Amino acid sequence: MLKIFTLIRRSLKKSFDNIRNEQLKYNLLQAIPFWIGSVITGFVAVMYAKIFAWGEKLLEIILHWHDWMIFIIAPIGFVLSWWLVKEFAPNAKGSGIPQVMAAVELANPKEHTKIRSLLSLKIIFFKILSSVILVIGGGAVGREGPTIQIAGSVFRKVNEYLPHWWPKISKKNMIMTGAAAGLAAAFNTPLGGIVFAVEELSKTHINYFKTALFTAVIIAGLTAQTFAGSYLYLGYPKTHDVSLMVMFPIILVAGISGIMASQLSVTMLKMNDWKKRKLKTDRSNVAFLIVCALFIASIAYFINREILGSGKEIMQRVLFTQNKHEDWYVPILRMLGPALSFTSGGAGGIFAPALTAGASIGSVISGAIHLTPNESNVVILGGMVAFLTGITRAPFTSAIIVLEMTDRHSLIFHLMLAGMISSIASILVSRHSLYDVIKANFLTEIRNKED
Repeated sequence: MLKIFTLIRRSLKKSFDNIRNEQLKYNLLQAIPFWIGSVITGFVAVMYAKIFAWGEKLLEIILHWHDWMIFIIAPIGFVLSWWLVKEFAPNAKGSGIPQVMAAVELANPKEHTKIRSLLSLKIIFFKILSSVILVIGGGAVGREGPTIQIAGSVFRKVNEYLPHWWPKISKKNMIMTGAAAGLAAAFNTPLGGIVFAVEELSKTHINYFKTALFTAVIIAGLTAQTFAGSYLYLGYPKTHDVSLMVMFPIILVAGISGIMASQLSVTMLKMNDWKKRKLKTDRSNVAFLIVCALFIASIAYFINREILGSGKEIMQRVLFTQNKHEDWYVPILRMLGPALSFTSGGAGGIFAPALTAGASIGSVISGAIHLTPNESNVVILGGMVAFLTGITRAPFTSAIIVLEMTDRHSLIFHLMLAGMISSIASILVSRHSLYDVIKANFLTEIRNKED
C-alpha cells in the first residue's frame, strides 16, 4: 500500500514539475487545500445528516413503542448533551455559526492562535455527538448550523497541516470558504452558501477569495450529492396560478414572523444571561435541564408531539399534503421547543427550527384567511424566509436558501419581499441578531481567558 502511495505521489510531482508556467503552479497550490477541504466537508456533512436523521427516527420509534418514554429519554438527552459539551468541548455548544463568525474576526496576526478553541477536530466530534443525543432526547434543534462549524473546523485543519513551503493562504478566507461550503452541503444550496459567506461573514472584499469560494461550494455540493444523491432539502411545492394579491398575506406573515423571531432571540439571550448569573453549579444546571426536559416531555405527551425535533416533517406536511393548516398554538410550541433546547448548553442549530416556526405561522394565517392550497404554499414559504431572517438578519441568504431547497425560482420576488419586511420588523424588537450577540460573547470569553 505504501509503495502504491509513493508511486502516485512521485507521478503527481513529476506531472506538476512539468508545468512551465510558475503562476499556474502557484494558483494550483493555492486551490488544492480548498478542494481537499470541500471534499471532506461534503462527505462529513452527508454522514452527519444520516446520523442526525437516524437520531430523529430513533426518537420516533421509541415514542411509537411507548409514548411515555419521552419522560425518561428527554431528561437523559438534555443532561448528557450538556455534560459532553461542558466537559470536553465548551465552544461546541449551540449553533456553531456564532463560533465561525468569531473565528473570522480572530483570524488576524495577533489573535489567530485563539481560533483553535472554536474550530478543531474535537469540536467536530462532540458537536455531532451532543446534537444527535439532544435530538434523540426530543430537543428542537437542527444540524445545519453545526455543519457550518464542522466545515470551518475541517478547512482550518487542512490549512494547518500544509507544509511550511506551501504558499500561505489567508486563515480568514479559508474559514469563510469552509463555512459557505458547509452550508451548501447541509442544505444542498450552493447559491445560499455563497450569499451566506458574503452577507453574514465577509468583511473582506470578495475579489480576494471569490474563486476559492465558488469552487469550494461547488465541490462540497457535488461531493454531498455523490453520497446522498441529487436531492432537494424539501421538494417541489405547488405554487402555480397564484395572483399578485398573495403579496398582502406574505407581508402580514413576514411582519409577524420577523417580530416573533426577534422576540425569540431576545428571550433566548435573556435565558442565557439568567443561567450565567443564577446557575453557578453543575447540580443547579442539571436541575434546570431536567425541569426543561420534563416540561417539553409533558407538552409532547399531553398536547402535541410537534414540539419535538427539528420540525422538518412539519414543513413537508404543510407544503406537500392537503393537511396545510396547523392549530393556532403550534407556532408557540415551535418557538418554545427551540428556546429551551438552544439554551440547554448542548450542541444544536436553530436554522431548521426557525424555518419550521415560520412555516407554522404561515400555515396558521393562510388557514385563517382561507387561501387556496397553492396560495398557502407561497405564504408558508414566505413565513419560512421571514422567520429565518428574524433570527439571522440575513434576508438574502434566507430567501436564496428557501428558493433553492424548493426549486421555486419563480417566487424569488415573493421570498425577497418576505425577507426585507421581516428584516425591518425584527429591528423593532432588537437591533442586533442572535448570532451577533452570541459571537460577541464568545469573543469576550476567549479574549479574557487568553489575557
